[in-house]
Amino acid sequence: MIKHKNLITIVFIIVVLIAAVYISGKLNLVNVSGISDNDKNVVFAQFQDQKEKNNDEITSSRRNIITETVKNVSPAIVGINVIEIREYKDPFFSMFDDPFFQRFFGNRGTYSQEVKGLGSGYIISSDGYIVTNDHVAGNATKITITLTDGRSFDAKVIGSDSASDICLLKIDGSDLPHVTLGNSDDIIIGEWVIALGNPFGLFELNDKPTVTVGVVSATGMNLDAINDRFYLNMIQTDASINGGNSGGPLVNSLGEVIGMNTLIFTSGNNSGSIGLGFAIPVNKIKRIIQELKEKGSIDRNFDIGMRIQTIDEGIAKYYHLKTAKGVIVTKIYPNTPAERGGMEVGDIIVEVEGFKINNENTIFSVFHEFRTGQTVTIKIIRDEKELTKQMKLVKG
Repeated sequence: MIKHKNLITIVFIIVVLIAAVYISGKLNLVNVSGISDNDKNVVFAQFQDQKEKNNDEITSSRRNIITETVKNVSPAIVGINVIEIREYKDPFFSMFDDPFFQRFFGNRGTYSQEVKGLGSGYIISSDGYIVTNDHVAGNATKITITLTDGRSFDAKVIGSDSASDICLLKIDGSDLPHVTLGNSDDIIIGEWVIALGNPFGLFELNDKPTVTVGVVSATGMNLDAINDRFYLNMIQTDASINGGNSGGPLVNSLGEVIGMNTLIFTSGNNSGSIGLGFAIPVNKIKRIIQELKEKGSIDRNFDIGMRIQTIDEGIAKYYHLKTAKGVIVTKIYPNTPAERGGMEVGDIIVEVEGFKINNENTIFSVFHEFRTGQTVTIKIIRDEKELTKQMKLVKG
């Protein structure tokens, strides 16, 4: 047993010596204990020269974390071309909208037309799930996906949610490049972000996404609804977003998707980017696409059971409110979540489940964040006192 231990010790010493010789060779190190001070200075100078050379190579390179992120993420970006059927009304036949005339002439004022559209998207799994906006592909009758390697696929809609403007598509593929979904709750205002997509259909020219770079300008932006689509807690960026960019990812400098480019603000007759772009936060996207995978739709089949009105200066003064923000309850319907939750006419709603309520538009948008069966906390002002109420969102 003792001999065996000695053998192990000898082998360990030999391995250490070999490793030391190898490392010394790799680092061009020498044993300086037995050489002159002048030779030591020569060795130190050589080390400094090598260090400066390495630094020069780094600083002279045009590659950085942004270019590396673009290279890594780009293969998962797709161009989306859609065809949808839209219903239009002919103004000439507007007089025949009356049911009396339709009895004799039918609904002649309405006609269908095939419309082509385009947008962006990104692959989120190797088996071909793709995320884009509902306004890009939610109503499409035919969807064609183009990858950066030139391949094209027909896609099907797994589920689409108009209220959140999120759509989940699927193509038949395997081992596909895909993005990494990040965490939009730890976004840093001012950090670098990259928008990738298919503005104006430019993706089709060379099967490559267009790249723009900017910073996170703001978070938690609650915007007004557009065509019954509700945009809460949006990420604002000055990375250029234009027509066709909708549905593309907004990624941080590590290549993680933190949002989906969705809309822009413009001024005057300008329809292009003026540095005010907005993206849906990825944590919301993750929740929606999981529900779409499991159910194909989002369950918001519940009633609130009350009528409300936006607070104006007169109401704020009458109720001794500090600001003219919030909504006032003007009617409570019997046997509804509002009544069962203890709400009363005259209550001032200032917050719902942490969302600040500014007006009617805000509260309508906020309630679209919830699901049937969920219980929400509502902060109200009643008789100049702040109270909280619990409301379970059910039908009737």
